[in-house]
Amino acid sequence: MTTSLLHANPVATEKTKPVAINMRVDFKKRDLIDVAAAMSGSDRTSFILDAACKKAEEVILDQRLFVLADDDFDAFEQALQNNPVRSNKWLQKLLNRPSRWS
Repeated sequence: MTTSLLHANPVATEKTKPVAINMRVDFKKRDLIDVAAAMSGSDRTSFILDAACKKAEEVILDQRLFVLADDDFDAFEQALQNNPVRSNKWLQKLLNRPSRWS
């Protein structure tokens, strides 16, 4: 083992280390989850984690709706028309970055 491996960043390894999520559920719900997990060829933990992550992504991505009054929307459109898009290396970098949950 090399010296660099012995002195690995503890913060980086701590973030990649699995952590426990505990919950209590009644028998009926557990059985429902178990049937669905078995039908999808998965185990209970993987099934629940996958479903929870999909819902979390949906909630995060749905935060993109912005409501403006008519006058404010007109001003927004006018600002877009008066300021053509230019190259932005930081925006390109952000858009090319993988999502945090991938």
